[in-house]
Amino acid sequence: MQTLAHKTWLARLSADYRVERGRCVVSHAHEGPLRLLKSLYPEGDALCHSVLVHPPSGLVGGDTLDIRLTLATQAHALITTPGATRFYRSPHGAPATQRVHARLEAGARLEWLPLEAIAYPGCEALNEAVFDLAPGAELLAWDITALGLPGAGQPFDHGRFTQHLELPGHWLERGTLDAQDAVLMHGPLGLSGQRCLGTLIFAAGDAIPRERRELALEAVRAVIEADPLQRLAGATAAQDRVLVVRAVGPVVEPVAQLLRACWSTWRQTLWGLPAQVPRLWSM
Repeated sequence: MQTLAHKTWLARLSADYRVERGRCVVSHAHEGPLRLLKSLYPEGDALCHSVLVHPPSGLVGGDTLDIRLTLATQAHALITTPGATRFYRSPHGAPATQRVHARLEAGARLEWLPLEAIAYPGCEALNEAVFDLAPGAELLAWDITALGLPGAGQPFDHGRFTQHLELPGHWLERGTLDAQDAVLMHGPLGLSGQRCLGTLIFAAGDAIPRERRELALEAVRAVIEADPLQRLAGATAAQDRVLVVRAVGPVVEPVAQLLRACWSTWRQTLWGLPAQVPRLWSM
């Protein structure tokens, strides 16, 4: 019996944020199933909240999501998603790819806060984010990855998920989570059986003064110390431009809850802004 070949998706979105008469506005263009919904301003005109939507909600082998963001001088955008990004099984071995590239001009701020990525058993996936920051630009961004669906009886027992997080010329993290790597998946120096991992970063286009770095780390370490995941999380200065919070847990919810608390703390400590939680997170 002949089977139908999967039709791969190539979806592109470019979004340009800029300040016009004190209001942060965005113009965007798309190709394929990728959209920005209406801009929201729950914090006033200077900060644009955007919701990025991929209607199919999942990727299989050969699919690509390509997202390009530009933030002009002094623009401030918060971008989130209404649901998880699902990397489904790739039966033919071709990778499914989500690629994000953001360029921030001087004084711009970006909060890149998508909901979690779910690596289904048998996926071949690449999740890549590159942030190019001019001097004076700053970034709050996270990556939350769930391996398999343990609650649904679908453990991540085969497949590979590659993560790439980069500030060009300054900082690069790239690694592959291979379900067949027993030392990584189960060993005490690896995930030790945990199936959700999260990373939150604060990054700047130039060196963060030492006093500011220490103040920020002290603030999130207090949050971590009071959290049920305190033994599975930590915060450090990866280098003088990048602060990092890492956490692992058995499922998404406790990891996401901790990263949201740390994001809120850094937002207030570093930018003097309250935690204006996007409405989607409470729906």
